[in-house]
Order: sequence, then structure tokens, then C-alpha cells
Amino acid sequence: MTILCVRFQLSPMYEAALPRLLGLLEEFTPVVEALPPDGALADLRGAERYFGRDAVELASVIRVRALALYGVDCVIGAGPGPMLARMALRDARPGLTRAVPEGEEREFLAGKPVAALPGVGTATARTLCEYGLDTLGRVATAPLSTLQRLVGARTGRELREKANGVDRGRVVPNGVSRSLAADRPFDRDELDPDRHRRALLSAAEELGARLRAVDKVCRTLTLTVRYADRSATTRSRTLKEPTAHSAALTRTAYDLYEALGLQRARVRTIALRAEGLTSAEQASHQLTFDPVDEKVRRIEEVADRARAKFGPRAVMPGSLAA
Repeated sequence: MTILCVRFQLSPMYEAALPRLLGLLEEFTPVVEALPPDGALADLRGAERYFGRDAVELASVIRVRALALYGVDCVIGAGPGPMLARMALRDARPGLTRAVPEGEEREFLAGKPVAALPGVGTATARTLCEYGLDTLGRVATAPLSTLQRLVGARTGRELREKANGVDRGRVVPNGVSRSLAADRPFDRDELDPDRHRRALLSAAEELGARLRAVDKVCRTLTLTVRYADRSATTRSRTLKEPTAHSAALTRTAYDLYEALGLQRARVRTIALRAEGLTSAEQASHQLTFDPVDEKVRRIEEVADRARAKFGPRAVMPGSLAA
């Protein structure tokens, strides 16, 4: 086990602390990949030799230092590669690192639903399940020709490799993306599409307000839907023009959600991320003669002034919907 996947328990409002926490990981290895808003991958191959400790022991040291220096707890998954570390993270708990020992990859994956594998979307999982390939253990033993016939030549080959624990991923050092996130967890697994859309509306309005508060606009909006089985689907879309307009963010969020084609999905969390942030002063805005849109923008200005004066709860979620 040489790769750690660390998720710091940060709320979206405090994700600015991530660079300092990444610095903590870089005290052990320079090969750190940020996973905004609250996570990172760390390759500890060199650190294991240097410190004379394995990845699980180093994970314990990292957890203690994060708590002592920043008051932030974390959950950690460890594995021979990035994919397995990410999947181990889903089974981890604060104070306990979930590790996948080298040589036990297939046993770890065998009983998991096929949708738990990173890169397997709803449509692919549905197709595999229709043919009885509902677990990674069954996918691992299925004939390659069968998988390729069902999901395509390249996808079938990669799917079979991953189900057998072959992890060809690498940790790529990077900087923290300029982005903002808004999560909307449900109290219970939520089936109602109307409640999903209300969560999207609330998250989009929060992002719009936060962007305008720092005079930023975003170029890309990313939707992540996490399900009851801990799998997730992520989709991104580049906006027609950089914006901080809540109505535009909401429309894009709805389009992303509808494109998923969810059928009675048990949703645990809906998250939106505004990415590619740039200065609002440098962004161009296409003039419109739509009186409704102009009215909504004026209402946004009033609502932003109310938030600045009375706090974020001064405006009820959904009150800016057109």
C-alpha cells in the first residue's frame, strides 16, 4: 500500500484551508494531488522508505498532525493505486484507515456493486446488471468478449482490468483548483426528483451569492450526485459565458441533472461546484432584452445587500427563482 486518499472533514465554507492541509501532506511526500474541495491523493513510496513506516502508520501520523495543528479530522483510504485508495476511502471512518493490502485487491472488490467502480455511470451499470453482472467479482470473471460486446471494446477491457484490481492510475501533483462548492445532503436517501431539484436550486443560489460576494464568475459548473450505495456520478458543463448569475447556474444545474436520466435513484447528497473562477470585472456579459432576466438580476443585487448586512440567512433559499 503506497497511495493514500485523504478527505479532510471541512465544510464548504472553510475549503480555503485546503492548501495548508496539502502542505501538511507535502511534509511527507512531494507527490500530492489536490482533490478539491476537501481531499487529496498522496504517493508515499518514497516516504515509506525514508521514514521506515508503512502507509497505514504514516496515515495515523498525518491524522494526528491535522488535528493538532488545524483542528481538522480526516478519513483515509490506502491502497496500491489511486483507484483502490479512493474506493477504500468510502469504507473508512474517522480514526481508522481503511487499507487494501497488495495482493488482496480482488477480494476487496469482489462483493462491491458494479456502480461502485470509478468511471461506471448509471447507464453502464444498468446494462451490466441486466445481464447479471451486478458485482465486480462477476465482472472480473466474465469473458472479455462479453464485456466488450455490452459496453464497447476499450471500456470493456478497462472495466475488466479494474474489476480484477489492476490500477494503472498515477498521482499527478497539482495545485488547488480555483473553485467553490455547495453540498446538499439529505436526511435520508431521497427518491423524489422534486426534492432533488429543490436541492439544486438552493445550491445554485448559494454558489451565485458566494461568487458575487468575492466579485468572481465561473466558467464551468460540475454536478456530483452521491447515491445510497456510496457510488457517485459527476458531470460538468462549460457555461455559454462566465457568470455568477444564480438563474443561469440553476438552469445549467437542472440540465446536468436531467441529462443523468435518473430512474428512482436513492440519492444521498447533491453537490454543485463552480470552477474556473475569474474576476467579474474582466468578464463580458451578453446584453439581453429579457425583462424577466433583468428583474431577477436587480433582485439579486438587493438580496446580496441584505446578506451583507444581516447575514446569509437573510434571504430564504429559492426566493430568487424566476
